[in-house]
Formats: sequence, structure tokens, C-alpha cells
Amino acid sequence: MVDFLNRHVFHPYPELLVFLTVALGFLVGKLRYRTIALGSVTGCLVVGLFFGAQFKVDVNQTVKSLFFVMFLFALGYRIGPQFFRGLKKDGLPQVINALVVCIAGLGVTLGFAKLLGYGPGLGAGLLGGALTQSAVIGVAQDAITNLPGLSNAQVKEESDLVPVAYAVTYPLGTILCAVLLANVLPRLYRVDMAAESARIAREMDAPSADLDLGQGYYEIVLRAYRLDRPGLVGHTIADIEAAQHRAGHRLYITRVRRAGEILPHDQQLRLAPGDTLAVSALRGSLVDFDARAHIGPEVDDTTLLSYDTETLHVVVAQRDQIGRTIRDLRAEPFMAGVFVDEVYRSGAHYPFRLATQLNRGDTLVLKGAKRLVEPAARAIGTPVPTSFATDMAWVGLGIFLGGCLGIPAVTLGGVPIALSTSGGALIAGLVFGWVRGRYPTFGNVPGGAQWFMDTLGLCLFVAVVGIDAGPSFTSGLAEAGWGLLLFGAIGTLAPLLIGFLVGHHVQHIRFPILMGVLAGGQTTTAAIGAVNEAAKSQVPTLGYTVPYAFSNVLLTIWGAVIVLLNH
Repeated sequence: MVDFLNRHVFHPYPELLVFLTVALGFLVGKLRYRTIALGSVTGCLVVGLFFGAQFKVDVNQTVKSLFFVMFLFALGYRIGPQFFRGLKKDGLPQVINALVVCIAGLGVTLGFAKLLGYGPGLGAGLLGGALTQSAVIGVAQDAITNLPGLSNAQVKEESDLVPVAYAVTYPLGTILCAVLLANVLPRLYRVDMAAESARIAREMDAPSADLDLGQGYYEIVLRAYRLDRPGLVGHTIADIEAAQHRAGHRLYITRVRRAGEILPHDQQLRLAPGDTLAVSALRGSLVDFDARAHIGPEVDDTTLLSYDTETLHVVVAQRDQIGRTIRDLRAEPFMAGVFVDEVYRSGAHYPFRLATQLNRGDTLVLKGAKRLVEPAARAIGTPVPTSFATDMAWVGLGIFLGGCLGIPAVTLGGVPIALSTSGGALIAGLVFGWVRGRYPTFGNVPGGAQWFMDTLGLCLFVAVVGIDAGPSFTSGLAEAGWGLLLFGAIGTLAPLLIGFLVGHHVQHIRFPILMGVLAGGQTTTAAIGAVNEAAKSQVPTLGYTVPYAFSNVLLTIWGAVIVLLNH
């Protein structure tokens, strides 16, 4: 059966083997224990190594380069806004900690590579797996190709050792990072992650006792009531809403039916007995207000309640709104009947609270009646219509310019050093992503397209890498020895412990946030999931995004650095 598939299917049509590898790799990647999963990238690499050993198929190397360049541009595009925001004053402590983790990781893995006599291939694979950075594979292989004095056979041998070492060390590195940050360190320091996260959340909203708005409670409800209580008769809509606002309630009268007719909305309209009121509110505000007691019985008026609602993304751009808090924004008259449902900062979902300050370029997701949402959006900044179309002119130009940037090389000590087309694509992605974050009215790359270029691009790349390296996997593993697991584990834990000591005892970063900083510093997505689960909160995520963006760039560059230093 293997011989038949080899001769009649996979050898004449190697593209079929690539897509079979990706399909099975994604299935293998779903294997998980609690919040820790093997991951689609590792799944594709493992399946690729297995199929490569079985079928020994050659795949055009241009295909591999195409997917890798696409992945690196998408990676830069996704993290670009966070990367440049991290270089500002408020993000510098987290960036410094991530820098400590990255430098320590490079030092430890390079030290092991020198001590054990690993060549550039095994050394780079050890770094990529121990620090859980998949992009190291492609960057290191590019750097090995440009090393002087290596024959084509030696280049192939060293390049194939990169994914071998990565595949051995990555799964354990992911598990150890998650367990250390979510369980071991909090227990050693006797920190209750849930209680400390709740304390930080309360401080962020002090003195208010408002619930965490990022936890799904911020829910908008719409009800209709017939006015038969005398307390509201004769009062204007504006007076009633202002009174509720003073009482701490988000409650608005959005429409009124009188004598069978729906009246035009007017904040100065005085209510009369028998009016039917459409009330929009947060669920908690409606419960506290007890509308049946203060207004009258609830009624089912589908026409009154069936007005056009809208969900609109708006980018904070108006100067008078920058630096204000969500609480301040909610008090503005133009926000009557309009609710902030989500916040995106630097292109990433941001768990916000009432005390969260608005930055230029933040994207707010507003919900409410269409006639109210659009004026509110204009008062805040620039409304951005959502679209599923990718601006391919922007993407293609970015990859082209980045690739051209990476071609020139300088020679130091007889070694040609260049960004390479892949490194240039990463730099271009960072810049183009930052520009998009600042001016999000053009250069649209929706989430689905980013996932395709980022996740699928990397998975297709590592699938080809695995298929190419498969025939030499057994001999490469024998050369490295299973001691590679031990050295990979130390390469994972040592940088995290160094970063923890600096962050806790020198920088004095709050414990849950520091756990997020360390997870981001080692770019381990599974770890932040485990930390959030232990904290029963999204608070640790506040420390994750900036280090994650910074370390993604630095650890990717380390793939070339360790090859040059270990040659």
C-alpha cells in the first residue's frame, strides 16, 4: 500500500501529500489536556516528519518559501501595533522583562549548543522548541543556507536537523511553561491568583464596585412597559434618564407610543398616563430599577421594540476623547442609549473596565439604536465599516517591499549577513500593521484572511519542512540523543525563572500580570490560557499582548543569530 501511494500518488503529485499532512496535522494538533494542546503547527510538523520518512517525496522549495514569507508578513501585520505601542513609556517595563527572557533564552540554548557540540541546525531547533517559537525554523534554515564553506549536502543535513530538535523540545516546552506560570510559581509564593486578580480588577475601577465588563455581563436588554404609575407622569425623558444616571443605572427610554402612534424621539417629551415606553438598559440596571414598580406592567409591543439597531466599529480619533475613561465616555449626552460592547487595542481584543483610558487608535464596538449609534461614533472618532474583503494591493505591496528590503547583505568576518526576504517581510508586516492600526480606514485584512496567512501559512510551511526532513529524522534524533529533552526543558525554565526574579523582585510587577508578561515573553499561547484559568479572570492578559508582540520579533531574529554564533 505504501509503495502504491508512493509511486502512483505522492511522487507524481506531491501537493496531495502536503494537504494530507496539513489535514492530519490539524487533527493531531487538537489533542489537549485542559488548556494545553499540542497545536496545529506541531501537529503538522510531526505528521510531516512521519510521512517524509515513509514516502521520501521532494517538494519544490519555492512553495516552502512562499508560505513562510506570507506567514511572517501576517505575523508582523498582526502584532505591529502592539510592538510599537510597547516601545512607549507605559509599555517599557513589560518590554524590558520580555527582553530579559529572550536574552536569557538565547544565552542558555547557545551555551548548551556549544557545550554539547551541537551544530547550527540542532542549536537553532533547540532554541525554537525550548522557547516555543515556530518561526525560528524557517529563519534558521535561511541563515544556514547562507553560511560560507558548507557544501549543499551539509546545508541539507543541518537544515533538516532544525525541525528534528524543534519537534522533540517544543511539546515539553509548552507544557512546562504553562505549569510553571499557572501552578508552580503561585504556589511557591503562596499567591491566590483568583483573589489577587479580583483585587487588581477592583483597583482599576475604584471606588466603584462595577463588575468586570470584559466577562460577558455587559448585556443590553430591551423591554416595553405601559406607564400607569404617577411618579413619572409629566417628567421629560431627559429628566428621567438623568435621574437614573445619578443613581448609577444605564437606562434609556428609546421610543414612546401614545394613543396608538409611535412618536418621534424627543428628549424633552413629557410622559403621559397610558404611554408605552421602550426601555433599553443593562440587565443589572433594569433589575435594580424595578421597572414594573416604577413604570407599570410589561407589555409585548413588537412594533415598538422592532427598530433598527446597529453594531458599529469606531476608531478613537477625536482629541477631546483621548485619555478619557470608559466611565467618562458613558456620561456624555451623545452616549444615551449607546453601549460600549468591546474594545480592541493595537488590533487585539482588550479586556476593558470602567477605568480603562482611551488611546488614539483604540477601536470601540458600539451597540444601540441606529439613529443614536452613528452620531455617537462621529463624536468619538472615525466609524469603520466592517468588511470581509482583503486589501490585496496593500498586502502584496507590503510583502514585495519587505522582500526587497531583505535582499541586500553586508559581509562581516567573511560571513554574509542579510535580513533575507523572510526577515524583510516580517519588518514590512510590522510597519504596515502599525500604519493600519493608526489609520484603519484602509489596508483591511479581516480576521479570516489573517488566520489563513498566519496559521495556515505556517502550517503549510512546516508540513513541507517535515516532509523534507523526514528521511533524516531517525539519524538526526540519534545524533542529538534523547538528552535533548532535558536540555530543552532547562532552556524553557531558566529564562522564565530569570524573568520572574527580575519582574517580581526588581520591577515589582503585580503577580497575575507578571505571569501574563512571562507567557508573552516566551510567546506561549497555551500558557496564558492556563494562567487565565487559574486566575479566573482576564486580568493576566493585560501583561501578555505587548511582550508577546516584542518577543515574537526578537525570538524570530534569534533563529538567525544562533546560527551565526554557533557556526
